[in-house]
Amino acid sequence: MKRVYVLLTMLICICSFTFAGGAKDNKSANGKVTVTTTIFPPYDFTRAIAAGKTKGSSLVNLAMLLPPGAESHSFEPTPRDIIGIQNSDIFIYVGGESDAWVDRILDSMDTNKIKIIRLMDTVDVVEEEIVEGMEEEEEDPLLELGIEPEPEYDEHIWTSPKNAARIVEAITKALCETDTANADSYRANAGLYSAKLNELDTAFQAVVNNANRKTIVFGDRFPFRYFADAYGLSYFAAFPGCSTETEPSAATVAFLINKIKEERIPVIFHIELSNERMADTIAGETGAKKRLLHAVHNISKRDFDSGVTYLELMTRNVDTLREALW
Repeated sequence: MKRVYVLLTMLICICSFTFAGGAKDNKSANGKVTVTTTIFPPYDFTRAIAAGKTKGSSLVNLAMLLPPGAESHSFEPTPRDIIGIQNSDIFIYVGGESDAWVDRILDSMDTNKIKIIRLMDTVDVVEEEIVEGMEEEEEDPLLELGIEPEPEYDEHIWTSPKNAARIVEAITKALCETDTANADSYRANAGLYSAKLNELDTAFQAVVNNANRKTIVFGDRFPFRYFADAYGLSYFAAFPGCSTETEPSAATVAFLINKIKEERIPVIFHIELSNERMADTIAGETGAKKRLLHAVHNISKRDFDSGVTYLELMTRNVDTLREALW
């Protein structure tokens, strides 16, 4: 953690010097507004909202800071990333503990000409929770000093299609205000995309309505709190969604194995970009099938290069969830 703060201090000094000299124009040299996102979900939402009339074209210059295949919770920005934020017309980040570095960077900048969207301000957020059998996080050292730490909110708000629709609405509003000439196109694209999100929500609800069970088990972190809440699902997992832990205790693994056996749960889930070792162990001990439920917090480089979308990944989740619940 100390290393991260030292790096941020150096970056802030570099960027303060770099940007002291001049103001930023509202549009880039190619006449398009520039949108920078920290992670994949808002990148993909913006890509859909700002799609041009010809296939593969865009009404904006769009960039994502998190490299495809990287772990978002341990991301450290580079000087180029900071310059990218400063040169943006619209900057979109999630908020929460994993994005603490963003707030420090923004505090160091003149952001008067940047429209900033903090996604956790667009939805109703919930605190992370520790459910039965889950590994406890290390005790916050502030408690020993008699200081009550700030509550930690679950950051994976986009896993609920209803939340995704609210995020799309916020991004569309910012684009229309920043680039009024293309506002009609943004609204039209957003309308089509929101309809697809509604279809996705209906598909998930149908799976749950016709299910034999309402419990899912993860041999992994659990970044699906908003999803579970949206569809009335209960869950068991090794770690909460924003945990940095990857190695569970023997007691946690034993609990999940017993839970699957007791409730005859046919699927053990893991998330994307996971080492899958825990899920493999549980599958081997129980006979449950190991399946990926994609939280879309990031995607592989191969998927990114081939243009895989949030809607594609979540639609795959519909079939995977059906296998686990029916």
